Amino acid sequence: MKKFYFPILMLVFCAVVNAQSKYDVYYTDLPFEIEHVKPVKFPTATVKLPDFGAVGDGETLCTDAFKAAIDSLNRIGGGHLIVPKGTWKTGPIVLKSNIDLHLNRGAVILFSEDKTLYVIPDKSGKPKDRADACIKASKCENVGITGYGTIDGQGFFWRPIKHKKVMKDPNGAQIWNDALALGGVVKDDIWYPFNLNNGIKNIGSNAEEQGNMRYHLINITDSKNVIVQGVTLKNSPKFHLVPTRIQNLIIDGVTVDCPWWAQNGDAMDIGNTQVCLVVNCKINCGDDGICMKGGVGDRGRDAGPNRDFLIQNDTVYRAHGGFVIGSEFSGGMQRMIVRNCLFDGTDIGLRFKSAPGRGGWCEDIICKDIIMKNIRENAIFFEAGYADKAVGRSATAGDNKESYFPDWANFTFQNITCVMSVGAVQITGMKGFPVHDLKFDNVKFIGIKKNGLNLKYAERLTFTNCSISGSASDDIHRSCKDIIWDGKNKMEE
Repeated sequence: MKKFYFPILMLVFCAVVNAQSKYDVYYTDLPFEIEHVKPVKFPTATVKLPDFGAVGDGETLCTDAFKAAIDSLNRIGGGHLIVPKGTWKTGPIVLKSNIDLHLNRGAVILFSEDKTLYVIPDKSGKPKDRADACIKASKCENVGITGYGTIDGQGFFWRPIKHKKVMKDPNGAQIWNDALALGGVVKDDIWYPFNLNNGIKNIGSNAEEQGNMRYHLINITDSKNVIVQGVTLKNSPKFHLVPTRIQNLIIDGVTVDCPWWAQNGDAMDIGNTQVCLVVNCKINCGDDGICMKGGVGDRGRDAGPNRDFLIQNDTVYRAHGGFVIGSEFSGGMQRMIVRNCLFDGTDIGLRFKSAPGRGGWCEDIICKDIIMKNIRENAIFFEAGYADKAVGRSATAGDNKESYFPDWANFTFQNITCVMSVGAVQITGMKGFPVHDLKFDNVKFIGIKKNGLNLKYAERLTFTNCSISGSASDDIHRSCKDIIWDGKNKMEE
């Protein structure tokens, strides 16, 4: 018996060691120490989706099969739910503790365009004023979404489309005409997927109300040990990946593929999370790329900061921002390292935005070893008076603007090269609440078309071994002070 068990024990030991070292390798040569993520482990039990009556033909609704498979695993303590090659149409999926939703290569989870499936009553039986996420989990431990398949939210049937915006796309006219062919409502030059002529029922009383009900592709909250690895996320009704109040989060090798004109099509929004690794991801999306959130006001503060983050080896193409903080971050941001990333074609490379009522504090934020190319606006951007421009409403309208002012401070930008951008650095603080204590070390802006440094209400900024070249103007607002340019590199007009 000893001869039989010893090799098995050694294999288990080696698997655990290898899993640990797989993530430890990213934590070398850190500018400061942060807590490391720990591997997420699952029981070995495995079930296959077709064994519960699912049919992968892209037409048969598999909602009950997903639920039955998850319940089956839950009864035995968890394991892996295998989704094989095929197109598996479904309504919302609710994950539970110790369960890994694993998509084989060629597998597509296609969320139904039937909006009524996502309006689930609350505990009192009253319908919620917001649709449920396509995939959700709450108050769980050990949750996984892994593999090499695709999760498609069919967001076209949920999102409004701005005519002026979509017409900037080479295929804009076709996209707009395809929307009109479905019926819908056009208001103020915006198409809403309301009163569609293909039989899809409304879930709101009017177009704007229904637009505000749309929810995220994946929403995991108040949980511990979460991994999202390898999968492709596309066409969310709203944001794609929204982990909130998580302890120990790993996002590895995830692709987000969404039209750049998709309204509120954020790739990932990570909020009030402690200990997180985001590596090897590729993003095309309709709003912010890798975005840090921290809640609004007292609730955000009580949930705690985003802390101990390593964001590395990620590529962001079309997005409003490559790496973003805000607009809400009342819980604060602490010990965040963003390095070895490429931002190519984003509107803004490094984007930091907030407003009174939803601001917070920052400590030990470093962005280093980053390449930016073809940035459509500014390479680095701070905004302390940001106003959300969501269709149908402003997310900042109801905020208490007498407290929670954004304290943009304690950032280091190091070894960054930006080639071709409209602007280099734009900072807009607030009177009495300036952006302050930023360090720029070996930052090169090449081919800047318009503004070099456009600074307002900023203090104690240090530029060492930095340069700006191109046709940019050097505009430093008079309300700034203690701006130090070391003089080693001349700003070329």
